[in-house]
Amino acid sequence: MHIHILGICGTFMGGLAVLAKEAGHRVTGCDANVYPPMSTQLEAQGIELIQGFGPEQVALNPDLYVIGNVVSRGNPLVEEIMNRNLPMISGPQWIGDHILKDKWVLSVAGTHGKTTTSAMVAWILEHAGYAPGFLIGGIPQNFGISARLSGPGANSEFFVIEADEYDTAFFDKRSKFVHYHSKTAILNNLEYDHADIFPDIGAIETQFHHLVRTVPGIGRVIANADEASLQRVLKRGCWSEKETFGGAQGADWTMAEHADGSFDVIFKGAKAATVHWQLTGRHNRSNALAAIAAARHVGVPIDVAAQALDSFQSVKRRMEVRGTVNGVTVYDDFAHHPTAIETTVGGLRQKIGKDVRILAVLEPRSNTMKLGTMKDALPGSLQEADLIFGFGSEKALGWNLGEALSPMGDVASAYEDLDVMVQAIVARARTGDHIIVMSNGGFGGVHQKLLEALK
Repeated sequence: MHIHILGICGTFMGGLAVLAKEAGHRVTGCDANVYPPMSTQLEAQGIELIQGFGPEQVALNPDLYVIGNVVSRGNPLVEEIMNRNLPMISGPQWIGDHILKDKWVLSVAGTHGKTTTSAMVAWILEHAGYAPGFLIGGIPQNFGISARLSGPGANSEFFVIEADEYDTAFFDKRSKFVHYHSKTAILNNLEYDHADIFPDIGAIETQFHHLVRTVPGIGRVIANADEASLQRVLKRGCWSEKETFGGAQGADWTMAEHADGSFDVIFKGAKAATVHWQLTGRHNRSNALAAIAAARHVGVPIDVAAQALDSFQSVKRRMEVRGTVNGVTVYDDFAHHPTAIETTVGGLRQKIGKDVRILAVLEPRSNTMKLGTMKDALPGSLQEADLIFGFGSEKALGWNLGEALSPMGDVASAYEDLDVMVQAIVARARTGDHIIVMSNGGFGGVHQKLLEALK
């Protein structure tokens, strides 16, 4: 089959393209921004890429058009496809129908931690010899790739997928994850997000309830017991096996934390294993509990899962060290929601102690942040940082970043010129500092600019 993918350079659709190619399909695609690194990764797979959405692309005559959710009505190629009544399908539905249909799907849903937890589950299964396929919204450093059908030389029945609550396509406003036929579903957490498509948290809870309704009776829902929103979701009905994790009384999976970042895994009140690793933050330890619980559902012993996490290397852009110059360490992190910002900065603070300075560099560029829905939560999310540097113009954001950060006083400043901000950071940085750069975009290459300027 020849499939032509609209919006191919996004993380999800790019992963879909790789899976389709591995499955033996001819794959072509187009996007508004065809440039490295995604373009080079896809072209290396033998996937032909076209810049833009010109209607003349129908001359490729594919068997099927796969539509990414970045594409909307009014797109010239979409309009041509619809006018000619050509076959089209959403990316999530194509994945569900053609890749996941005969697999044991382990999905990870939640406002935060989906990518890291999915990577943990995939690595545990790999370590245990299951050779899983996966599609993850980032690059797990243990694998170096974001998607594969199965382990080399294997035909695994297991597939791990990051299950996003964002809508499926312009013609399907259900969340992506309802298409995945999950047999093991992790519900990590649930907060208000995606203000561009959801009016309130209740609307998101409804989508999570739809996910729960798709899990079969022999499947298992693994839910965070500390999240009131998830408890409301489950009270609306759960027809599968259920396990819980967290600190709430009665949770099936809990932990005993140690000062060095290691922790004991407690299952049904009894110590089952200990994880010794390099990750920071209680949120990551909670992610690990969920991953161990999911792996146990497919038969991985708890101690084997814990051993796998000892060698887990996290995901690119999740507290990834980009370099150290003159004693100043620069990190790259994907955090863009106030809760994620708070846990990222708090996790580093816990690791380095109170006597070392943290400089937080933030670009609020997600759709939710641009709408200003959560700007008032920014000061609280950055309390553990010693200095804060924000980047974003009022024209781009629709609100004033300097005003939003003003409750923090002189420790916070906002900039509209990237180079001016870099010089301001370097002027105040000193040996021993840790600089966390947080954005869900490329941020103008600010990480490298900082490292060069620090020299």
